[in-house]
Amino acid sequence: MSPEPWWSSAVFYQVYPRSFADSNGDGVGDLDGVTARLDHLQYLGVDAIWLNPVTVSPMADHGYDVADPRDIDPVFGGMAAIERLIAAAHRRGIKITMDVVPNHTSSQHPWFQAALAAGPGTDARARYFFRDGRGAAGELPPNNWTSVFGGPAWTRVVEPDGKPGQWYLHLFDAEQPDLNWEHPDVFDDFEKTLRFWLERGVDGFRIDVAHGMAKPADLPDAPEGEIKVLHHSDNDPRFNHPSVHEIHRGIRAVVDGYPGAVTVGEVWVTDNARWAEYLRPDELHLGFNFRLAQIDFDAGEIHDAIVNSLAATAIENATPTWTLSNHDVGREVTRYGDGPTGLRRARAMAMVMLALPGAVFIYNGEELGLPDVLDLPDEVLQDPTWERSGHTERGRDKCRVPIPWSGDAPPFGFSSSADTWLPMPADWAALTVDKQRADPDSTLSFFRRALQLRRERTEFEGGELEWLAAPRDAVIFERNGGSLVCALNAGVRPLVLPPGEPILVSAPLVDGMLPPDAAAWLV
Repeated sequence: MSPEPWWSSAVFYQVYPRSFADSNGDGVGDLDGVTARLDHLQYLGVDAIWLNPVTVSPMADHGYDVADPRDIDPVFGGMAAIERLIAAAHRRGIKITMDVVPNHTSSQHPWFQAALAAGPGTDARARYFFRDGRGAAGELPPNNWTSVFGGPAWTRVVEPDGKPGQWYLHLFDAEQPDLNWEHPDVFDDFEKTLRFWLERGVDGFRIDVAHGMAKPADLPDAPEGEIKVLHHSDNDPRFNHPSVHEIHRGIRAVVDGYPGAVTVGEVWVTDNARWAEYLRPDELHLGFNFRLAQIDFDAGEIHDAIVNSLAATAIENATPTWTLSNHDVGREVTRYGDGPTGLRRARAMAMVMLALPGAVFIYNGEELGLPDVLDLPDEVLQDPTWERSGHTERGRDKCRVPIPWSGDAPPFGFSSSADTWLPMPADWAALTVDKQRADPDSTLSFFRRALQLRRERTEFEGGELEWLAAPRDAVIFERNGGSLVCALNAGVRPLVLPPGEPILVSAPLVDGMLPPDAAAWLV
């Protein structure tokens, strides 16, 4: 019997490179900054890094607008920097997975520039979605689709003759034109990208908008009311078209040539059966499951999210994944009530997540208990959602503020420059890595202990999970026939724990009982 693949129970640590560590004093985090801080990740006990995009980009959407997918942007240190990072991480036994963006390119990509110059009806334009407009003079967009970031999903171009002409599709920013995966050049080029990085030692990929890429041939109008900013439903014609699965089979065939490499898809699909299709044996290895990142601190919602997630992966006998936050959805400390209450609940939920079978994704700063920064001044906001929504949606900058390492004032060792790309709150002085490493009761010390137990104790192995009887405002489950029990108290009164010896609690027991907003592991 072959052992389980490394990723089946891995702890992935998401590095948002702009906000992790700055090595050259320009106020923006970079890859040499990540390399310089690998000791922190080794101390924490993670298995792999997921790097948000670091390839060449004009940065209209902080790297998700890719101009050259096979080179590293100078702001992150260029190719030499990622080679240093891969080697240094591997020496520490930490794997590296990179973000890849197959749905669209940057408008500065050579292909798109060639398409603009070539004019209507050319092969260069067929790599994207160029269409004539509606209306008497083509002055209206080809359909009613809107951008995920707000505003229309179509932009009209000025043709080489200087006159207004066709429109091109961009489901995200206008600087992110969607690729037409029906064109053979598109897969051929993406295959080159996958092989380029795999041959340089990358251990896998997080695939952005993995439920995108394929579009219905006639680009039909969307039903009224189906499309909202930063949100879409399963009935949205812009996403989850059945022919996307053929694309994933092609990607998997490439990646399977590199033993041990993993693909992780960003799949915003709610229906379990349709979501599970992406996890068929010849498609993605792992699919992001966002259910725990979208709920409140409520026992019923937590229970249902776990049941639903396990049911979805069971359809294809796939590996479950779990995450509480990322660079798009905001930090759980704030979601659970902010302040001390939010932090207590975040620590408790981390224990629930880490007790579940499968792979786990931790967002940088989560191990420090960082909250969202809700009072960023309007003038510093950089998420394209802010402008495209007409300043009605503040966007995702709140959860992308650089993380604090040391010292008593910004930039807290993140950079030698106080002018960081997003400002850091002065009240994060108590949350720095240095302060928390020195405090055995800190959130960082708690995370390190939890990851150590999860890694070293056999009770966390295997995929079985059974629910135990619990009060309405509590969640209790066991792993491996009761060898591990996880209990969460989401109520207002102390909870009587099941039998067993506590090996970790997120808050001190009170007369042997679990206090509100706390979790315990028992063996």
